[in-house]
Amino acid sequence: MKKSNFPTPQDAEAAFYEALETADLEAMMEVWAEDEEIVCVHPGGPRLAGFEQVRAGWAQILGSGQKLKVHVSNQVVLSGMMLAVHSVHENILVQGETRPRAPVAATNVYLRTGRGWRMILHHGSPAPPEARVPVESPKILH
Repeated sequence: MKKSNFPTPQDAEAAFYEALETADLEAMMEVWAEDEEIVCVHPGGPRLAGFEQVRAGWAQILGSGQKLKVHVSNQVVLSGMMLAVHSVHENILVQGETRPRAPVAATNVYLRTGRGWRMILHHGSPAPPEARVPVESPKILH
């Protein structure tokens, strides 16, 4: 049974990234719904479905010994009474490296349950470099 109660999707997301940075598997799995329909896709990895596969995937990542610092940016939030979708860029710095890695475009989906908000999907993909939007000169009407 889950011990944590996340009153908002933002609380669940904050706990998710804190667990990632501290490499705490139990804290990570507190964020996830205990459901066989949960799905996780790590960048370049296979689709993990169900609680046991998702847990095993996170155990491998968090057990790697790498210490991560994650800065979330470009957040777009869509939310309703029972479901919230967060699209973010994860800017990850691995301890010991001097330059951040390319951002990860991630989609996090949260479901409102009887015990608070829980993650039901995390999908991360390498983000392409941001395209610069050309600045147009003003149009003059004659």
